[in-house]
Amino acid sequence: MENKKYRNFILRNYNDLPQLSALSDQEREAIGVVGRVLPFKANNYVVEELIDWSNVPEDPIFTLTFPREEMLSKTHYAQVKKLIDANDEAGLKQKVYDIRMKLNPNPAGQEHNVPMVDGIKLHGMQHKYRETVLFFPSQGQTCHAYCTFCFRWPQFSGMNELKFAMKEADLLHKYLLKHPKVSDVLFTGGDPLTAKASIMSAYIEPLLTKEFSHIRNIRIGSKTLAYWPYRFLTDKDADDMLRLFEKVKKAGKHLAFQGHFNHPVELSTDAVKQAIERILNTGAQIRTQSPLLRHINDDPKVWANMWKEQVRQGLIPYYMFVARDTGSKTFFEVPLEKAWNVFRKAYRNVSGICRTVRGPSMSANPGKIQVLGVAEVRGEKVFALRFLQCRNPNLVDIPFFAQYDKKATWFDELKPAFGEEEFFFQKDNLLGKYEKDIDFIWE
Repeated sequence: MENKKYRNFILRNYNDLPQLSALSDQEREAIGVVGRVLPFKANNYVVEELIDWSNVPEDPIFTLTFPREEMLSKTHYAQVKKLIDANDEAGLKQKVYDIRMKLNPNPAGQEHNVPMVDGIKLHGMQHKYRETVLFFPSQGQTCHAYCTFCFRWPQFSGMNELKFAMKEADLLHKYLLKHPKVSDVLFTGGDPLTAKASIMSAYIEPLLTKEFSHIRNIRIGSKTLAYWPYRFLTDKDADDMLRLFEKVKKAGKHLAFQGHFNHPVELSTDAVKQAIERILNTGAQIRTQSPLLRHINDDPKVWANMWKEQVRQGLIPYYMFVARDTGSKTFFEVPLEKAWNVFRKAYRNVSGICRTVRGPSMSANPGKIQVLGVAEVRGEKVFALRFLQCRNPNLVDIPFFAQYDKKATWFDELKPAFGEEEFFFQKDNLLGKYEKDIDFIWE
């Protein structure tokens, strides 16, 4: 297979793309204006093989990767454009920073998940749930292309104080040795698979020894299959990366590749199909996840078709998420009731083998909260909810209720049902009590 050398299209050269002639002057202008606030990066695999240029700007993959005017408020758009037109770089830099800070750049309390070891705060890690540690290899804090909905967009925007990354593999390993209850390490980013295979080996191979017998599952969260499948086919160290996956299996550990697929078209090329086959042949499993996004996949038929195709190719549908309350959320957000209806209509139109998927789920500050449905209880219309994961694992799978709100798009907008002042987990500080008892440090 030909190895297409990918190019990153950034602000200074995106107008060189001949495909953009399909856009109006206003639409091309928006790429430059919105791209100053929200990160923008693409490659020729996405541009040439995934986007349907006869359907721009409505094409879902175009919207997934290219900034659109509606992704900023009218006020913010006008302010940025005015400063660009005036060539006021100092004013523009300050305005862009001010706007970014208003877009909730650190959602769901991520800053509270940073652990410590020997008095050192480990800014390249997060430990929110008892069993799972997230690790952000500093060499993997970029992506092959940027998703316009990304909730970790500050990491690509020069907001260093909000960037989770750590070079010191020894601190990761030292922390894990001190926490035998941790069974899963999730490598995330950015995209950790933008790093070389040799770098990933330095982090992963020590975890395969007897010393780390409590580490049972190695997870890798990646968009690479969708945005650059050649990473596993013809990149120089593609075979080395796959051999690393095989080593995990041979060591008696489980490798879970958490593939991010937002639309069925990302599963349609020969390259992605071959890349999936190569990964599965290493003994790894590929689990799939995506947020529910207006303009991209807010249609049950899209989800049902995507899950069916994933299973056909040997993948395991895993999560439907609610878009996080950050960045361009107002462009992508879907009311919780609609999210639930999209999920259940898609779910009922697939066979049981696809029904490994869970959702719609919100990764909120207390934990992963699933919307189970809308019901009437004691004469009151309510949302039925539960924790799929929680800071306090004792609270997982306990149903609870929130007042029905047809406009609500995130958990923070909901209020307890039945006249209660607090949700059950807020009473008696159930979350905080557990955090004080367990052996990881939040502050």
